[in-house]
Amino acid sequence: MTIVRTLTPLPPPTAELSADEARRIALRAQGFLGAPDRRAGVRGVLRRLGAVQLDTISVLARSHELVPYARLGAVGRRTVESAYWTEGHAFEYWSHAACILPIEEWPHFAFRHRAYRRAPQWHHDLPDGAYDAVIGQLRAEGPLTATELGGAKNGGEWWDWSESKVAVERALMYGEVVCTERRGWKRVYDLAERAVPGHLLHDELDDTECLRRLVRLAGQALGVGTRADIADYHRLKGEQFDAVVADSGLVPVRVRGWEKPAWADPEALASVPRGRHRTTLLSPFDSLIWERARTERIFGFTHRLEAYVPKQKRIHGYFAMPLLAGGKLVGRVDPAREGTTLVAKQVSLASPKAVGPMAEALREAAEWVGCDAVRIERVDRPELASALTSELARLT
Repeated sequence: MTIVRTLTPLPPPTAELSADEARRIALRAQGFLGAPDRRAGVRGVLRRLGAVQLDTISVLARSHELVPYARLGAVGRRTVESAYWTEGHAFEYWSHAACILPIEEWPHFAFRHRAYRRAPQWHHDLPDGAYDAVIGQLRAEGPLTATELGGAKNGGEWWDWSESKVAVERALMYGEVVCTERRGWKRVYDLAERAVPGHLLHDELDDTECLRRLVRLAGQALGVGTRADIADYHRLKGEQFDAVVADSGLVPVRVRGWEKPAWADPEALASVPRGRHRTTLLSPFDSLIWERARTERIFGFTHRLEAYVPKQKRIHGYFAMPLLAGGKLVGRVDPAREGTTLVAKQVSLASPKAVGPMAEALREAAEWVGCDAVRIERVDRPELASALTSELARLT
């Protein structure tokens, strides 16, 4: 028997945007266009984005520090950590990847808690009683790291976790345990019943409602995006997006030059994006650029993290940070630190006009991380090296 699948026709677009308008809407939605909301601070950035990705790599700083820095400027690094991890404002869970999320989003991930509970198999076996033992220890002793729970590793390879580590990570995925802090990059685990405010501590939302809310929040954070853009924000499947987008509050739009249909936050369409553009270096894990196809479509910029590429095959460097200036991506730099010197191991510039913004961004980043000097090692366009060095000297 041949099964014919009938596709639901897409509703007609409510507006037509130029590619430039879409770019400016995206920049404003992500907090890069217009005056930053300094009163809301780091917590405001987190609520606006809905997810800030975590990563182990630390060059100038860890990625979750670089994200608010890029939007607010030289906010203190201790202030960043405190904003995330005190007073129960955030939790860590799997969203786009391992992310810090506003605590208000806890109920929205009930669908993922249920999916993990239904998982037919795990990468690690768990002896009878090990799960309950970890829950009991947390209940008796309060928030603990995996080391304090009995040790994170068995002494083998990277994924050779101890029984207690396997158990607490499984409880984290189930939603019974929550990570509310990092100490020395170690997760601190606590019971969700103790760490999550009572009015949020529930799995009452069905899968459809969870997905509807996450699609709407992703559309608001992006301003405008395609099906793939919006679904990827919280790593949803395309069919999950399809099932809820009509009820999400997002509206279909057409963006000239985009091959695929798009949806936008209606509030983003209500006013013309205006204001000051940020000039800053971006973490490769920043939500403005974490989806490669979208970054190429909006900015004409090919973005790729090369940290896991063999050194001899790297083009732009280990942790190349794109340069945002004037609402466009106009270069990138692979940074490092030597004492109190910020080292620009490799600088890539789109044109001579990018020299000034790159110097400004390097100087600001150096001051933020406590460096008092910047050294340029290599520029992809050697004829611009002296101009960049001179501009840095002028800003000193």
